Amino acid sequence: MKTEMEIEQALGWQGTALECQHCENLALVQQSRCELGKACVHDRYARRIDRFFQWNPDLAKQYLEHPYFETRAVAAKHVEVFYLSRLVEDPDETVRQSVAQRLPTQSRLFLKLKNDPHREVRIRVAQRLGADELGGMIRDPDYYVRQTVAQRLPEGLLVMMRDDSDAQVRKVVASRISGEALFSMAHDEDVSVRLTAIDRLPLSRLAALLSDPDWQVRYQIALRLDPPDLKPLLEDPEPLVREVALTRMEEALIFDEPTLN
Repeated sequence: MKTEMEIEQALGWQGTALECQHCENLALVQQSRCELGKACVHDRYARRIDRFFQWNPDLAKQYLEHPYFETRAVAAKHVEVFYLSRLVEDPDETVRQSVAQRLPTQSRLFLKLKNDPHREVRIRVAQRLGADELGGMIRDPDYYVRQTVAQRLPEGLLVMMRDDSDAQVRKVVASRISGEALFSMAHDEDVSVRLTAIDRLPLSRLAALLSDPDWQVRYQIALRLDPPDLKPLLEDPEPLVREVALTRMEEALIFDEPTLN
């Protein structure tokens, strides 16, 4: 954890003290277009580099080959889009993330980043790519990329991900898919996926799931199922399931009693 003193020090990316008199941008100091410790292209902190380029966006293209990755990454946020082609194969993933956030999604260079070796770059691509073009990323090796894809993929294609190897991905699928595919996910091997599916199933399909091996699933069914269909759960091995089933049946009986005049 950096101390406030360390954060406020005007140090360069190699840890050395910064001195304006030796900087190529010295003239900008007199023009109030840079300020040591606040807006400096040579500072080690990205927020100060970013402020420098906010004040001097026309200079960003001059630093696309700077040895410090943060400088290149921040410069990529400010240059004209046609300069980004120089950074698509940058050795640092932070720079490529900046590129992925700005390139037109239909461009050849952006689509090339779908196969970037670093997950964070591919996540940015999955967040921006047109929903109808995400099909090519449903087999991405990283679970979080696939999770992002599952959140945005057209519903008609979600069936292709219901058997994903990662439960978190399948849980996202279960939160969006419908029809028989949703019912099939109510039998998933992971209880969290089953619970997600059960929350969305129509009441008419819940009775078929009363024998689920996990008490949490049966408890959730007991909370949703129509009271007349809860009778099998009165003998459930889990006390909490029996209790909620009995309580809901009793409440339904009280509610249905005719009012005496």
